[in-house]
Amino acid sequence: MKPTDVPTLDSLSRRWTLAAAGACLLPLLIQLPPMLAFGIGATGVVLAVASWRRPLPGLLRALMALALVAAVMSVTGMQFGRDTGCALLAGMLAIKPTETRTLRDNRSLLGFALFAPFAAFLLDQGPLSMALGLASVLGALVALHRLADAEAVSLAGVARPLQQAREIGKLVAIGVPLVLAAFWLFPRFPSPLWGVPERALAKPGLSDDMSPGSYLDLIADESPALRVQFFGATPPTSQMYWRGPVLTDFDGRTWTRRASSPAMPPAATTRAAVSWDYQMDVEPSDRRDLVALDLPTATPDGAWMARDYSMATPAPLSSLTRWRLQSSRPTQFEADLPAWRRAQALRLPAGFNPRTRALGAQWRREAGGNDAAIVTRALQWIRADFAYTLDTPFPGRDTVDEFLFDQQQGFCEHFSSSFVFLMRAAGVPARVVTGYTGGTYNPLGRYWVVRNMDAHAWAEVWMPQRGWVRVDPTAAVAPENIYDTLEDRLGAGGAVGAMAGLIGAENLGQVGDWLRRGWNDLVLGFDARRQSRLLERFGAKQLGGGALTALFGLFAMAALVWMGWLLARGERERDPLLRAWHRLGARYARHGLGREPHESPTDWARRVSAGRPHAAQALASLSRRFADARYAPNEGDHRALIEDLRRHRP
Repeated sequence: MKPTDVPTLDSLSRRWTLAAAGACLLPLLIQLPPMLAFGIGATGVVLAVASWRRPLPGLLRALMALALVAAVMSVTGMQFGRDTGCALLAGMLAIKPTETRTLRDNRSLLGFALFAPFAAFLLDQGPLSMALGLASVLGALVALHRLADAEAVSLAGVARPLQQAREIGKLVAIGVPLVLAAFWLFPRFPSPLWGVPERALAKPGLSDDMSPGSYLDLIADESPALRVQFFGATPPTSQMYWRGPVLTDFDGRTWTRRASSPAMPPAATTRAAVSWDYQMDVEPSDRRDLVALDLPTATPDGAWMARDYSMATPAPLSSLTRWRLQSSRPTQFEADLPAWRRAQALRLPAGFNPRTRALGAQWRREAGGNDAAIVTRALQWIRADFAYTLDTPFPGRDTVDEFLFDQQQGFCEHFSSSFVFLMRAAGVPARVVTGYTGGTYNPLGRYWVVRNMDAHAWAEVWMPQRGWVRVDPTAAVAPENIYDTLEDRLGAGGAVGAMAGLIGAENLGQVGDWLRRGWNDLVLGFDARRQSRLLERFGAKQLGGGALTALFGLFAMAALVWMGWLLARGERERDPLLRAWHRLGARYARHGLGREPHESPTDWARRVSAGRPHAAQALASLSRRFADARYAPNEGDHRALIEDLRRHRP
């Protein structure tokens, strides 16, 4: 066939194809950076409109492809990862509609588009991604169904879109039992058989370092970092300090964590009598840091604990994980500080912040050996002269001097960094601790939500006989000196904020988070350990791999039999005319006059007339009309025949 002889597709089927491809692209776009997603989506729409009447030149399409690749790489910084590959896939899918003229082209577009919703699950496995993904796959199947009809018959015989959607829905519903059996019972491996590539664009989360301004993006993110359910007593919110990376090294601008080894045991501690028992569902962050309520009493399986009681995991937390922990406040925390660790906790970079160094030396001379007096004096100074605000200028070279003596306002990273530097300058061992503080209680699920916006940095100072003691200099700011907080900025929405208040946005948010937690618990958190305990509530012990395999095989076989029966029955009964004809034959079969499989309608009517002459005329007329309707489907209205077949009795 010559290229000019290739049939083009009708405009309605082409619109369905483009709409289905756009629906497939949507769940992937919402996981990409907003500006990049908008650019890719707008490009796809513009190119689809521009190439509607005739294909765009090949050179122009090549230039558009290069431009999209350059845009993706400019956002990801020439780093390759999951989000880089997904963004490139979205860009190529946006260009594909420029060459969709024929039936084959449109099938190719839909096949290519089906990769997009599955690629979105590499970036997010939430219920919204699942809902959009399922809807887009169903839309693509309906579009493929329409293309098949358009190829088989003339457009006058193509089924209506709603009818096609119902047929696809029935096919999908038939496979649901097998899908459920595979999800719940197919034996799962404790660890995946292959690794998932790292992301090129880091998600908000705690880091191994803290630089000026590094916390702004984190505390501006309202997405949950973890959800916590307490068993028994619950600590007051003011004591909910979720301990993360501990930073000890300072180069004059950035605090970093010193490398630690899992072989080094945690420091010795003496605990208070009160302890907290809780379960954490940690959202994916693509990092290895695991937080815990200050201080954890033991290391959970799958993690390791450093000497400073910060915890980490061997592999990145790229999926939802669940941890059971216990914590209690220490009464003594590394009361015997080795000389090398003391020197590490007093080390300061040379040539930075001379005014703070001088102030620390002065306080040491005035306090003598009383370290507690130096800490108290610093907190009193903060309470009297300092203010809390997110609106701070970017600091210069001597960051601590500028904050303590010039600005005297900032947020947690300024207070903790400057406080620790001042303590070290005064001869008091100190370090920065990062993590989260507080949380929001959700009464629907009776759990606490700790969000990225709850990220916090505080200090620990070493006191004789007590060891490391938590000091939060940010909390020392007087209430009347708190000017600009994240809550103020989120609440200052004008008309938007007023409307959110009218519809109860906080309550809606709690309901949404409760639903998300249920999704995490039932779907994302269903791992190999929980699968082995699937039947515990029914009195069965843990299921081994062999028992799970046998159980899955049993349910899968039943599901396959169910699918086969429904498909065969649906194929027989899909046509209402054929369904009425079969029921007529069943009524005659009750009298021993059923139609044999090899008999044509005319032969059957002739045989029946020999045994029931009074029924011959009516049955012969129905048989002739049925044969005409089956072999001349475009002639006449079949509704009258269907009604006559339903009313006729032997």
